[in-house]
Amino acid sequence: MNIEAYIASGVLEAYVQGQLSAAEIAEVEQNLVRYPQLRSELKAIEDTHEALLQQMAIQPKPSTRQKLLTQIQKPSTGKIVPLKSEEVINYRWVAAAAVFIALVASWFAFDYRGKWKDSQRELTDLIAQNQQVADNYNTVNERLDRLETDIKIINNPAFRRVVLKGTEQAPSALASVYWNETSKEVYLSIQEMKELSAENQYQLWAIIDGKPVDAGVFDLTKGRLLRMKDVKPGATTFAVTIEPKGGKTAPTLQTMQVAGNVIEG
Repeated sequence: MNIEAYIASGVLEAYVQGQLSAAEIAEVEQNLVRYPQLRSELKAIEDTHEALLQQMAIQPKPSTRQKLLTQIQKPSTGKIVPLKSEEVINYRWVAAAAVFIALVASWFAFDYRGKWKDSQRELTDLIAQNQQVADNYNTVNERLDRLETDIKIINNPAFRRVVLKGTEQAPSALASVYWNETSKEVYLSIQEMKELSAENQYQLWAIIDGKPVDAGVFDLTKGRLLRMKDVKPGATTFAVTIEPKGGKTAPTLQTMQVAGNVIEG
C-alpha cells in the first residue's frame, strides 16, 4: 500500500468529517490498525479540526454548567434510543459543513477588509489631492484679487506716485509710494532693496512741515503693494531708513536707503 498516496487522497479528512459510507469507514479503520503512520496522520487531522471548532466555540455562562449538572443528575424516565451510524455520519457532516462555512466566511471577511483598507487609502489620497487643488485655486484667486486691487490703486489719478531713489548708502535701491492726499492712504511698492537681518526692519517716513512722521515699518516684500500708515496732507518728502525691529520714533539718517520728493501738480 502506498501510504503517501493514501493520505493525499483525502480519505482520512473525509473519515473525520463523517463523509464516508459504512464500508469505507470499515476499510479506513482496518488500515489504521495496520499502519501506524496513518494513525499519526489521523491524529493530526483531528487536532486541526478540534482547534477550528474551539475557535468558533461560544463560552457559556457560568450558571450553565450547574444547570447541566442538575439536569444530568435527575433520574431518567425516558427511553434510551441508540443513534444509528447514519445519524452519526450526518452529524459529522453537519459539523464539517459548519467548519467549512466558517472558514469561507473568514476568508471573505479578510479579503473584504483588505479591499476596504485599500479603498480608504485611495479615498484619503483623493481627498488630499482635491484639498491641494482647492488650496492652490484659493491662493491663485487671492493673488489675482490683490493684483487687481494694486492695479486699481496705481491707475487711480487720486494717488500721487512718489519715486524713491537710492541714496549714497544704497545707490541701486528703488521704491515708489502711492499717496492719496484726500483719503490719506499710503501704499509702498519695492522695486529693489536689500535683505535685512532678523533684528532690523525698514521704516517709511513722511516729512511734514520739516518734521519726520512715522508711516510704518515693513519687511522686504516684492511684487505687490504694501499698505502703510495713513499720512495727512502736507507731506513734501518720503524716505526709508533701516531701524531696529519694530521701528523708532525718529529716523536714523545714516541708514537712509531711498528718498523722494512729492511733485506738486
